[in-house]
Amino acid sequence: MKSTANKHELVPNGNYVVAKRHRDLVHTSGMTPRSGGVLTHTGAVTSEYPLEHYQQAVELAASNALEAAKTVLEPGEKIGGMLSLTVYISTNPEFKDHSRIADIASNYLLGELGAEGIGTRAAVGVISLPGGAVVEVQLAAIIEVA
Repeated sequence: MKSTANKHELVPNGNYVVAKRHRDLVHTSGMTPRSGGVLTHTGAVTSEYPLEHYQQAVELAASNALEAAKTVLEPGEKIGGMLSLTVYISTNPEFKDHSRIADIASNYLLGELGAEGIGTRAAVGVISLPGGAVVEVQLAAIIEVA
């Protein structure tokens, strides 16, 4: 896995929006570990490295997803909690710790939002992700008055 900087980049890389709101719900597009418009973590998750090796990539993707959700907030609103979290993991058929990689994203959201940062979750292993990203995070969240 290659790695570089750490700054949010929320510019879509195609014909979509980074987040879409419906009443008090927001759904994000899948967010990869991008910083300054550059994909900072590429490759595949393998058992060759300890899971902590992927922590920065997963946290950056989760952070980007949370920031994308915040783009639809009106003044006086906040993200009140997670409904669902999907973590897509670029890996090989031998890798079996998908849930532990997804735990990194869950723990990040727990740290940012407290107990309300935990919702339902899916951890999905895939053969590849856009741009060769190692991980992609998508979420659905509840909007509340701050």
